[in-house]
Amino acid sequence: MSKNYEQLLKSKMSEASFNKLAALSNPKLMAFVGFFAEHCDPKSIYVCDDSAEDTRYVRDQAIVKGEEAVLAHPEQTIHWDGYGDQARDKENTKFLVYKENLPNMKALNSIEYEQGHAEIMSISKGIMRGKDVVVQFFSEGPTESPFTIPCIQFTDSWYVAHSEFILYRSAYNHFLKMNDPEKDHFFRFIHSAGELDERGCTVNLDKRRIYMDTQNNIVYSMNDQYAGNSIGLKKHAMRLAINQAGKEGWLCEHMFVMAAVNKKKNRKTYFCGAYPSACGKTSTAMIPGEKIVGDDIAYFRNLDGEFRAVNVEFGMFGIIKDVNAKDDPVIFENLMKNQEVIFSNVLVGPDNKPYWLGMGVTPPDEGKNHFGAWKKGVKDVKGNEVDIAHGNARYTMRLDYLDNIDKEGFEAKDGVMVEGILYGGRDSDTTVPVEESPDWKDGVLLKAATLESETTSATLGAEGVRKPSPMANLDFVSYPLGTYTMNNIRFCEGMKNPPKVFSNNYFMKGPDGKFMTSKLAKKIWLHWAEGRIHGDYEALDTPTGKIPLYADLNDLFKNYLDEDFSEADYTYLFTFRCTKWIEKLERTKAFYTKMDPDTPKEIFDYWNETIEKIKTAREQFGDEIKPGDFKA
Repeated sequence: MSKNYEQLLKSKMSEASFNKLAALSNPKLMAFVGFFAEHCDPKSIYVCDDSAEDTRYVRDQAIVKGEEAVLAHPEQTIHWDGYGDQARDKENTKFLVYKENLPNMKALNSIEYEQGHAEIMSISKGIMRGKDVVVQFFSEGPTESPFTIPCIQFTDSWYVAHSEFILYRSAYNHFLKMNDPEKDHFFRFIHSAGELDERGCTVNLDKRRIYMDTQNNIVYSMNDQYAGNSIGLKKHAMRLAINQAGKEGWLCEHMFVMAAVNKKKNRKTYFCGAYPSACGKTSTAMIPGEKIVGDDIAYFRNLDGEFRAVNVEFGMFGIIKDVNAKDDPVIFENLMKNQEVIFSNVLVGPDNKPYWLGMGVTPPDEGKNHFGAWKKGVKDVKGNEVDIAHGNARYTMRLDYLDNIDKEGFEAKDGVMVEGILYGGRDSDTTVPVEESPDWKDGVLLKAATLESETTSATLGAEGVRKPSPMANLDFVSYPLGTYTMNNIRFCEGMKNPPKVFSNNYFMKGPDGKFMTSKLAKKIWLHWAEGRIHGDYEALDTPTGKIPLYADLNDLFKNYLDEDFSEADYTYLFTFRCTKWIEKLERTKAFYTKMDPDTPKEIFDYWNETIEKIKTAREQFGDEIKPGDFKA
């Protein structure tokens, strides 16, 4: 390393902590810890290994330092973020980009490297003075596997450190085993909650900055505590991984990994799925009777010609609003148990138990929440009534607590072989509930790249506006969108059996303006897709793919839900609407042009050819083509 930090680190570490760090024999890692020990000037540094003792120590320190408090179930804790620090700060989350690369990144929230780096260095100078900090080692994906990305976290928030021990696989032993070429390749995260108030919440929110340097695989996060801003290994690391994947020929996607279980055929089929916010991602991953591997982020690799996937994470950081015994029985049951869970920004009642919005339980009229001391009817400084919990309140919990965990897939070093990909958006009048793509490229360009989420009455602004969300990954794509899309297409080139790609839409409305199917119907669409993968069902052609036969869906509704499914509903749901689809593709073209003017011509040619194909179909079969009427 260019500077010897040994004496400085020894002065801030116990002998045991220093020995843990020195045992890794990694100059780049030592320089990272040493530089920020000097620059941020913490009082002490604790280095963690993979031991249960260190994991427990971090949790206990989060409680001792007041960042968390123990609840009625002693293994459960509560953390409150400050009143202005309860969601991702998109405005101040930026890429640090070298000047020569800025033109290619203008559609993404970026700042010129030297300017941004100088700013974050100024903000972080001495920010940890007087604080005890912790250094941890983690892995994105399973340790010691083809998917592993080693990570180091340096933080002064013991709540953040505790959260990460739940959410990620501890990887100190992995770092110990890294050989010389590997020792230079790991993600680095430096975080500080900054100055805290009497409740332990971040004060200087005007200096909140999350700057990501994908060129050097380091993330700086300052003056925040909300996990979406502070936990570097989650969405910040995802941006680093997407960038790295683009260079190396694999994929990092905003997807769940799950298994559809067909008990009659005694088979298990792995699916991955991407859905924009409020479009059914978590509820699909948690369909009753199926198995879950992961709920948020997946890495894909071509291993010996097979499409393999892992869940990047070990736990889940979930929105708790509307989690109740009826709609989310598996998660709700686990939130009621005396096991390690961190609740954030919910109400703690006089009984020292957590309460949240949509819990299905009558909450007390007073208690403590993110607002402070709370009583029913209390108003904030703007005169708005404060609800019992924040709408973005969360729970942090291990995935392997869930009874429906697929242990085989969850622990597999080489991941699972994926046979189906689901892309689901939200629209009320265009996309059918499930449609199969003819091939992988079509799946990327017509199912994934065209994803949209329709605004609802619960969304600020006009209702019914389609918001583009290609691959449901737009917030995290860290290089130009057109190149990213082409990398998705090329990933399966030469692969033995690429997964079948399906689109979903759970939100089609009938002429009366009401949703056509129940929340449980997503199980039917999943199992039709599962059957198609294994050749169980025939299909009807549309201008953009293949749809189910009525008789097959009727049988599935009876077998899985004990419901009747009318042929009239089937016809309405699976009618192909030509003009609506042409409009959807034109919106997609306009969005790509705006986001990435250098999008390859091949992509636009494909969409233009599809538009012409749909226009021809409209001339032959009418604007609304009923199932079975289209002939390719």
